[in-house]
Amino acid sequence: MENNEEQFLSLYDFLGRPAGGVLGKAVHAEAKRVKQPIKQRDVKTKSYEGKVLLYKKEFLETYFKTT
Repeated sequence: MENNEEQFLSLYDFLGRPAGGVLGKAVHAEAKRVKQPIKQRDVKTKSYEGKVLLYKKEFLETYFKTT
């Protein structure tokens, strides 16, 4: 990945655990409100198969105040 390429992460990737529906919807709503780009990725695990949403790492850091 180039340094100038933005990193997109799922909530699971960022938090290290499943986010759950309520938190996932809250993050999605805020991303839409501030007009953040949102990407999708297909995943298949033992417990989940489907699409997950991806957000800019910087947005997630700001949202969760981990910077």
